[in-house]
Amino acid sequence: MNQLILSMPPALQSWVESRLAQGRYADAEDYLRDLIRRDQDAAGEDTAWVRAMIEEGLASGFIEAEAEDVFDAVMAEDPDLRD
Repeated sequence: MNQLILSMPPALQSWVESRLAQGRYADAEDYLRDLIRRDQDAAGEDTAWVRAMIEEGLASGFIEAEAEDVFDAVMAEDPDLRD
């Protein structure tokens, strides 16, 4: 395994120590590895969501109308959207 030397201000060090005191993590390295793994998971989920939204948009086709006309039509369907 590679080593990483990390410096942090006292407030962050206190935070890490408080998390360790809760007993969920064996040491600071364990805590940081968990944070990195959760960040990786979140990044993967965010990327998957954005890609799915792009695919959905592309699959929905294109409207041959001016954006203002589309907006006006949507607003006419639900006047509460104006608030």
